[in-house]
Amino acid sequence: MVNKFWFEAKNINCFKNGFRVFKDLNLKIAYSENVILIGPNGSGKSSLIEIINRNIYPVVASESKLKIFNKELINLWELRNKISTVNNDIKNRINPNLQVFDLILSGLHGRYCYIENKSERDSYRVERIIKKMNISNLSKKNFSYLSDGEKQISLIARALIKKPEILILDEPISNLDYKSKFFVIDKVNELSKLKTKILCVTHDISTITKIYDRVIMLKEGKIIADGDQNKVINSENLNKLFGIQVEVTNNNGVWNINRLSK
Repeated sequence: MVNKFWFEAKNINCFKNGFRVFKDLNLKIAYSENVILIGPNGSGKSSLIEIINRNIYPVVASESKLKIFNKELINLWELRNKISTVNNDIKNRINPNLQVFDLILSGLHGRYCYIENKSERDSYRVERIIKKMNISNLSKKNFSYLSDGEKQISLIARALIKKPEILILDEPISNLDYKSKFFVIDKVNELSKLKTKILCVTHDISTITKIYDRVIMLKEGKIIADGDQNKVINSENLNKLFGIQVEVTNNNGVWNINRLSK
């Protein structure tokens, strides 16, 4: 029987810098689903990404189990080929004069710099992803000339160039103005046409769109709600998640939070 889950955690406990970030976490994520993980700062969202990317490890115990792509021990190079992660730290590593075309191509070499000897095959792959994501207008622009939203989309294109099975988006609309925010949300929605599945980590409810099959709410290292967004996203769960009195509404598939009076 083929395993349908790419991530399986059973009763895992994990510490980071001396603090327990997860206690008896149980979580499975299927190959077939786009998932959004939402929670306040300090909830354990980033730690889960670090566990997936093998930057931190859970405590070894007989009753706990962690499998990624059905393996308890997975080669890091294999992992890097199957999962691409885009976070906000990446922007600081990029030469501001690097053109978007070359930035995307650099993803094939695991670097963030100009690649001298471009093969025709590599260039063709870049052109294909640029066309699929409809960002031809950005191709020849220097990275420093892009808006924050355009920078984010260029980095997502770079992450997709190797056709990973899973794309992890870590706070993809954090610190963006409204125009950039909606630009990124719309472009990410278009990615649902690709074979790559998305795990999006956020604290912002407006990131949650129709492409996500499942919403997981995380607070203090514990899952407090998990399921279809129309069942999970409600005022009661969000009050519990963020510790404030709010009312949640959905307008044509867009979720909004309104704070209730004190």
